[in-house]
Amino acid sequence: MASQLLSRATYFAGGIPSLRKLHRETTTTNNHVAFVHTRPIAEGANLIWGRQLRPSLLLDNLSAKRETVRPTYAAASSSPAGGSDSAGEAKVAPAGFFEKYPALVTGFFFFMWYFLNVIFNILNKKIYNYFPYPYFVSVIHLLVGVVYCLISWVVGLPKRAPIDSTLLKLLIPVAFCHALGHVTSNVSFAAVAVSFTHTIKALEPFFNAAASQFILGQSIPITLWLSLAPVVIGVSIASLTELSFNWTGFISAMISNISFTYRSIYSKKAMTDMDSTNVYAYISIIALLFCIPPAVIVEGPQLLKFGFNDAIAKVGLTKFVSDLFWVGMFYHLYNQLATNTLERVAPLTHAVGNVLKRVFVIGFSIIVFGNKISTQTGIGTCIAIAGVALYSFIKAKMEEEKRRTKVA
Repeated sequence: MASQLLSRATYFAGGIPSLRKLHRETTTTNNHVAFVHTRPIAEGANLIWGRQLRPSLLLDNLSAKRETVRPTYAAASSSPAGGSDSAGEAKVAPAGFFEKYPALVTGFFFFMWYFLNVIFNILNKKIYNYFPYPYFVSVIHLLVGVVYCLISWVVGLPKRAPIDSTLLKLLIPVAFCHALGHVTSNVSFAAVAVSFTHTIKALEPFFNAAASQFILGQSIPITLWLSLAPVVIGVSIASLTELSFNWTGFISAMISNISFTYRSIYSKKAMTDMDSTNVYAYISIIALLFCIPPAVIVEGPQLLKFGFNDAIAKVGLTKFVSDLFWVGMFYHLYNQLATNTLERVAPLTHAVGNVLKRVFVIGFSIIVFGNKISTQTGIGTCIAIAGVALYSFIKAKMEEEKRRTKVA
């Protein structure tokens, strides 16, 4: 029995260093990192204290360690002091919750992603109803997220990844497009109904396809173009009969679509071995620096003159500050959780998840705010969402076929 306990202690003690050295190995061994990015995260990523560990590296390290320890453990088990264990039978440590129930964990991630997104959109619109300053609110969204990231780095969850001038130059265009898209989205949210803004933003796949075809020079199949026709038609029908329509909200949502399209293009050029949590943190910091000047120039004088005073007079200082804090926190958490969630699943599941998210947001916003929509607006919105679903399904199938071809 003593030898068995000693072997178990040796087994677990041997496994701990591999986990501690995991981050260092990912940053120093470029070949390993490049190999990890080609493997599907759907095999089961892990979240430990809010930090995502790349599953293949984790499993590779553990499996390598187990291969060197198992013979010793088996020998100890077959010794007379070991008791009733059969000879040569290796003992494996019980799987953790994340490995044992991957589907349940992924489902929980999707639920939290949708829940946080819906809460953000509702709280965001409620703030604009008594504080119509989207440039300043956009700054608050990013500021709260940046503070959250800095605190996380200080406590080491996750550990901050180093950044150099080369990587900074790659991330600056991504952050600029992220900032522009974020601000214009908020301008649209403040000007029109949340449901209408999300209906306009359903056109984002159309802009992505156009950019891929005419900017990147990629050939887009005719089936993809045809699947986008219902999106354009549906958005047009909804726009013509939307009761809250105004040009500021419409144009801002369209600029947001274009900005996020270029963000996707620059993101492909800025592919890095850095994990998604650190990448998003750096992008948030840079985007915040881009958002502060226009907020000061456009809304600064009005805020100082009567903006803050009017908001405090309507809801009180405590609620005003707490609303701004929580809307920023929900914004950061839903974006970060969306990134971690979508890394766990296949492209088709990713596509379906994005479409369902938009349906959830539109539906809940109509219920909460009691927005009156015409029959034509409802029909147009449904047609647009159906078109996005069809486009996402076809594109995900194409990406899956490309991946299988490369593997073969």
